[in-house]
Amino acid sequence: MFRIGLSDDAEFGLFPPLLSQLREEAPGIIVVVRRANYLLMSSLLASGEITVGVSYTTELPANAKRKKLRDIPCKVLRGDTGSEPLTLDDYCERPHAMVSFSGDLSGNIDLDLARIGRSRRVVLAVPQFSGLRALLAGTQIIATVPDYAACALTEGTALRAEDPPFAIDAAELSMVWSGVHDNDPAERWLRARIGEHMARVV
Repeated sequence: MFRIGLSDDAEFGLFPPLLSQLREEAPGIIVVVRRANYLLMSSLLASGEITVGVSYTTELPANAKRKKLRDIPCKVLRGDTGSEPLTLDDYCERPHAMVSFSGDLSGNIDLDLARIGRSRRVVLAVPQFSGLRALLAGTQIIATVPDYAACALTEGTALRAEDPPFAIDAAELSMVWSGVHDNDPAERWLRARIGEHMARVV
């Protein structure tokens, strides 16, 4: 049994093809996914509730290992009928939705905007990326999301994604694991597959 901690964006946008590959190579495996984020990852690893995690990460236990998988470029997700790309003024004037596990109404995007003397108005915070698909459709609300989440959200829908009209500092998606499992053959196999699938640029 594998116990993996995944941030919501990684679970929604990157995990499905990984799971298909894992089950193709090892049909009998059991995978337990725990919801993780940079606040929870350290305690989940330290307690043994997970053996490997994928998320944006900060502080980790002393015996934890970390490997950068990829940068996290952002896309602007929209469900309106306009055909022109959003200008910076458009972006700042539109109502915004954001995914927030803590319920906060600001994040790194707001810091990037503040650096150029601009701001946005967040009118909706939801706990999961999957909810954006229905909430944005046919509205003026936009959301700035990781590129891989945007790819999953636009598939088979009327939503579309475009590049943001200003520079956004890309966060890093990392794989972390407990040093206790560093040389475990099964865990090494799992980490190799995670690296193959989740490091791919969309």
